Amino acid sequence: MPDARFFETAPGLSLATLAELTGSTLQGGDPDLLIQTAAPLAHADERSVAFLGDPKYRDQLAASRAGAVFVTEKHAALAPSHCARLITRAPQAAWAMVGHRLHPPRPSPTEILGTDIQLEEDVVLAPGVILGSGVSIGRGTRVGAYAVIGSGVQIGRGCDIGPNATLGFCLVGDRVRIGASTIIGEPGFGVAGAATGLIDVPQLGRVILQDDVTIGANTCIDRGAWDDTVIGEGTKIDNLVQIGHNCQVGRNVVLAGHTGLSGSVTIGDGAQLGGRAGVTDHVSVGKGVRVAAASMVMSNIPDGETWGGQPARPLRRFLRETVWLAKQANRRHGGADE
Repeated sequence: MPDARFFETAPGLSLATLAELTGSTLQGGDPDLLIQTAAPLAHADERSVAFLGDPKYRDQLAASRAGAVFVTEKHAALAPSHCARLITRAPQAAWAMVGHRLHPPRPSPTEILGTDIQLEEDVVLAPGVILGSGVSIGRGTRVGAYAVIGSGVQIGRGCDIGPNATLGFCLVGDRVRIGASTIIGEPGFGVAGAATGLIDVPQLGRVILQDDVTIGANTCIDRGAWDDTVIGEGTKIDNLVQIGHNCQVGRNVVLAGHTGLSGSVTIGDGAQLGGRAGVTDHVSVGKGVRVAAASMVMSNIPDGETWGGQPARPLRRFLRETVWLAKQANRRHGGADE
């Protein structure tokens, strides 16, 4: 279930209503069964609706406890017998529509100070700060001018939140430093195609910033799609870094400016990524790995290795290839510079 501090709990919807809302055909199950959550296959229970977007996840469907699943007619037989099938050409889009209905985000603050705010001693709020309802801020934390702290956000002790920063859907540990104009907890980038066009996939997770994290100015960290986006203890993130939804960044990681992590990337403890490095989605970067500046990581990197290039590969290999190409180019032009 999405965190109630950040998402409202809407009334459940019957299977018959889900079918009508999404234009799906219901097969099996009780049309009056009340569905209360939209969840991934691995997290769904008997009151949840999930979806199968790719048959490679058939094992997850077979093991799922979901009460209902959106699925194409071609793959309907993959659903277990206890699971009602909602037949549609666009399972993920249908699931997204239901997710938006069942789990609307709590609204952004519309007042300078919301209700049920908890501030420990020595908290400093600069002029123009906006706090949503249910915000909690620990002792000695400073919040810069015109920062916006969204409803339900929890901030630990001894933190420093820069001016114009925006925090939402997040839990922040102690001694965290967040630079000016940084944005934490915006929706991750996820879209699904339907007959009527593209629909945003609901982002129902959070951002967890553990103790002693430092985040530079103008950096963006997206909340998870379902699981949380997590930044581990002591990690240092430079200015203008983008971290996508569901990323798991370990302890004492260094991410230099303009680094970009796509969704569901895993970065091991002690890894270091140079400026403008990029990592494609669902890639794992091992512990103690070093990635050269401007590299594009498109495959998993084992622990302790150093990679570089586009696409990134072991650094010595990349350097040998670069030298060889330079020699070939030089030889082609007779050794003269152009």
